[in-house]
Amino acid sequence: MRLQRRNHFSEIEPFLEIVERPSRYLDHEFGSISEQDGPFHAVLVYPDTYELGLSNQGLAILYNILNAQTGISCERAYVPWVDMADLMRAHNVPLLALESACPVASFDVIGFTIAHEMACTNILEALDLAGIALRSSQRDEDDPIVVGGGPSVWNCEPLAPAFDAVILGDGEEAIVDVCCAVRDGRAEGLSRINILRKLGKIPGVYVPSLYDIVTDETSTEWGYAVPREHEEVPEVVYKRVVQDFKDTNPLTTTIVPYAKTVFDRLSIEVLRGCARGCRFCQAGMTYRPVRERTADQVVAACSKGLTLTGYDEVSLTSLSTTDHSQCPEILHRINTSLDGSAVRVSIPSQRLDSFGVDMALEVASAKKGGLTFAPEAGSQRLRDVINKNVSEEDLERAARNAFENGWNRLKLYFMMGLPTETDDDIRAIPELAERVLTIAREILPKGRRGSASVSISVAVFVPKAYTPFQWSGQLPMEEVRRREKLLLASAPDRAIRISYSDPGTSVVEAVLSRTGRRAFDLIENAWKHGARFDAWTDQFDYDRWVEAGREVGMDLERIAAEPYELDVRLPWEHTSPGVSRGFLEREWRRAELGVTTPDCTRSTCTGCGVCPTLGVQNDLAGERG
Repeated sequence: MRLQRRNHFSEIEPFLEIVERPSRYLDHEFGSISEQDGPFHAVLVYPDTYELGLSNQGLAILYNILNAQTGISCERAYVPWVDMADLMRAHNVPLLALESACPVASFDVIGFTIAHEMACTNILEALDLAGIALRSSQRDEDDPIVVGGGPSVWNCEPLAPAFDAVILGDGEEAIVDVCCAVRDGRAEGLSRINILRKLGKIPGVYVPSLYDIVTDETSTEWGYAVPREHEEVPEVVYKRVVQDFKDTNPLTTTIVPYAKTVFDRLSIEVLRGCARGCRFCQAGMTYRPVRERTADQVVAACSKGLTLTGYDEVSLTSLSTTDHSQCPEILHRINTSLDGSAVRVSIPSQRLDSFGVDMALEVASAKKGGLTFAPEAGSQRLRDVINKNVSEEDLERAARNAFENGWNRLKLYFMMGLPTETDDDIRAIPELAERVLTIAREILPKGRRGSASVSISVAVFVPKAYTPFQWSGQLPMEEVRRREKLLLASAPDRAIRISYSDPGTSVVEAVLSRTGRRAFDLIENAWKHGARFDAWTDQFDYDRWVEAGREVGMDLERIAAEPYELDVRLPWEHTSPGVSRGFLEREWRRAELGVTTPDCTRSTCTGCGVCPTLGVQNDLAGERG
């Protein structure tokens, strides 16, 4: 039976004196919606700590949308840190929603953000703390409907047994449809399975229990999903797309936390989607088409948001903010309106070929910390393979603009283990950083040259569903370690700082990115072994995952490194962002040849299939400069 709705805050209040960061568990922040009168109740759960989850724009968007619906109230919940979770278990206190301190299990719908693959054990942690069965098949008639959604749904099969339904793509309209279907189904007295059948008919909603897994000679060892006999669900569930992005509210949240969060600033989403076509980038393929807000919308949202919240920084967010067709105008207008104030305007990692003099001057009006660029590969050959479409000259020009406008620190992101990578490509990474450092020392005044630094951050490439590299295997761990040593040996200048990701984390991420429903056994077993907060380096334990894999008959390194044949049926092809398989195959072949593909917002259609399949198109706010 579902838990009753009542406030349990008094049960965790004694813990606040002894846990780390007690403000994580306090409600009634400024800007939150505290009047939760239902009668239909939804709770959105971010599978990490409060200080990470509060800044998540996707959750904030859905929170505001659901609370604007008549008869629906929506609250938030986050995963308690290990100290609080252990205390709650020891004292039989369930996971609580933040606003009302009611048990999460007392809600009608629970929505999880699938933020990334490494959040999988935290989803199980949250379900267990809530007292909800980990598997959909084991839940009672009256249990909440558990829904997943977010950026990492494009191979949701390893987590599929945990979800009653998964929303694919934009959630603004789909989450309302889901809640209304559950509400109406309960009012009609429908059984749980018949409510799930109603959900399976909603465009963009995938109900895993209505599909069987088939393994045959055409598939990988993980099989593929097909509709169960007599179930009226589509063979391929395509994502939902908000038809008029400009009509949505750019000011997604005005909640001001009690304590500092990881992204402690006002965030305004300026565009959605990216058509650059980087062949390793899942987001660039799955968020298509490109849809921009107008300069007027962005400037007005910044002004209103800063007034409401009192933040001293506003971030213009997207997959590639400097690609916005009106980005220089937006920055200039915001800076002009903030002239004389202490408010800083920031943009995420800048595109090398977009960061010109005008852009540098506009960003330079803010406090200068470090600037971040992502060449991704050290050599031009490899950048052409991955379709990065930036040159060494682009990087040198961007670095020169930055140093001439007052910066003295740059951070460069790269990947290791990209398809066709050689030792020469590894050596090219510090060589590129050395050229940037030389530019800094040429430009900066004598008194500041010693402070010039270039940081290199190197992540291990993880093959992702719905990218041209989805058929590629991951670099074996032993070879990763060899190339890391080669990288360090190739960078003698102490002003070049090098960091790289844990290869064990990348192996687990690759396994979760490219396997099927049977991998839920691995996730569940790892969680039972104590895995939680696996995205936190001090909490992740690779040996725990290896042991969990051994017990369920999974060799993690083999699975991560194994390539797939180009003609094989992949485990995720029944859920689609609209990008055609033919386009991805063509891009894979062009990568092998080192041939680049242009951005369709700057040239002609490249034939990815999204627009005709989903009935959408790119929507730019202005002409490209």
